[in-house]
Amino acid sequence: MDFKELQQKVIKNALEYGERHNVKIDEEFALIKLFEEMGEFAQAILIHRKKCRTKKLVSEDASKKELSKELADVVGMAIVNAHLLNIDLEDAIDKKWINKENLKLTSIICNSTLQLLLG
Repeated sequence: MDFKELQQKVIKNALEYGERHNVKIDEEFALIKLFEEMGEFAQAILIHRKKCRTKKLVSEDASKKELSKELADVVGMAIVNAHLLNIDLEDAIDKKWINKENLKLTSIICNSTLQLLLG
C-alpha cells in the first residue's frame, strides 16, 4: 500500500467513525483527539519502560503491542488533521524530512551571497 492509499483509508475510517458515533470530525475534534492519542502514547511508553505503577506492568510483548497501537493512533490522527487542513502530508514529509527543502534553499542563498561578495 502506498502512502496516498494509506491516507485515504485512514480518513475513510475516521469519517465512518464520526458517522457511527454521531461525532463531527472537524479541525477542533481532530486536534483534541491528536492530543488525547499523544497522551495515550506517552502512557504506553512509560508502561513499556516500566516507569509506572506496579499494577500497570505487563509483559514485554503486551507493552510493545500497546505501544504500536498507540503510535498508530497518533499517526492516524496526524493524517486526519492534515486532511482537514488541506495539507498534502506526503509532500510535506518529503520536503521536511527527505529532501530538506529549507536546507536546499538556504544553501542556494548562501552560495549566491558568496558569489556576490567574491565578485
